[in-house]
Amino acid sequence: MKPLKILLLGLFLLVSGVFGQTNINPLPEKNLVPNGSFENYRKKSSNIKAAIPWMQKASVDFYQKPLDNDTTADKGALDGNCYAGLRYQKKYKELIQVKLSEMLHRGYTYEFTMYVKLAFWSNATLKSFGVLFTKGGYTGQGSVVKANVVDTITKKGGLNNNFRWFKVKGYYKADGGEKFITIGNFAADMKKDMLRMNILKPGFKEAYYFVDNISLKRHILPDEIVDVEIVGPAKKKFEEDSVLKVNSEIKVGDKIALKNIFFDKGHYYLLPESYAELNKLAQFLYRNPQLTIQINGHSDNTGLKLKNQKMSELRAREVFEYLIKKGVQNKMLFKGFGSSQPIAPNETDEGKAKNRRVEFEILQK
Repeated sequence: MKPLKILLLGLFLLVSGVFGQTNINPLPEKNLVPNGSFENYRKKSSNIKAAIPWMQKASVDFYQKPLDNDTTADKGALDGNCYAGLRYQKKYKELIQVKLSEMLHRGYTYEFTMYVKLAFWSNATLKSFGVLFTKGGYTGQGSVVKANVVDTITKKGGLNNNFRWFKVKGYYKADGGEKFITIGNFAADMKKDMLRMNILKPGFKEAYYFVDNISLKRHILPDEIVDVEIVGPAKKKFEEDSVLKVNSEIKVGDKIALKNIFFDKGHYYLLPESYAELNKLAQFLYRNPQLTIQINGHSDNTGLKLKNQKMSELRAREVFEYLIKKGVQNKMLFKGFGSSQPIAPNETDEGKAKNRRVEFEILQK
């Protein structure tokens, strides 16, 4: 079978302006789609809501491993373990939606990519599949404005690649203020947008698509890049503000305590004073996307052991979710240890303060 050809309908426009790039280990262009590969999730679940911060329209499936009965060449995720599944029928559609880690800036052009695969049990295909950009999120067909959709169109055979993954890519010039992307089929009439795969088998039609590795990045043209060298005191400040203080010889098993992480007594939600430290950790992870880390929560021995265990886990989860929403794409886990791993005696207030901590541990380089 010949490779699938897709006509991309979107806004393929140039962007004006200047992108400042430093020569001090500059950050790579960041994926603004949090948890774009669905690899980070709260718990084992078949619902996409477990892959925070993704939301659903209707009931969207979430997979953490290949299906046992999938015998196709590209079984399972594109890479990693996790992926989403969207179902389409004559009068039914499913969509996934997420709030971007940063809102889009007016006049900038962004490059969108995702990978899609038709499920092996489908007996129909879709003519179109794409992404919608909105300020407030999708609330119904009235939210679909053609100028805000980067879509795919195929006239023959529908969107299929012999049940193998294929890439959808397009460019979007922002109006400014868009905060959400919604993924799926945006046809007003699903019946007209579905094609039966075998016309000799009439009856119920269903098209089911797997989705993985979703990315949205600022599109930078070569002539927009300008090298700017930071010198003097400003250079030192840039380095101090931009990078978490982590030893360059960091190795698997190392645990780095996060300072200046604050919670109200008896609560697990982060206080705003914590954001500066967590933003430094996020930038460290942007620069080291190959790292797999675990967020560890710890407590002192005050109060009930079971309550301390639960609180330490919830605090670790808060840090985990904050990093995801900031656009960190690294594979991450979280775990609470309660008071089981003290680093100081619990007999003094000072020792207890040291034991109430959040750290990250290097699991894989």
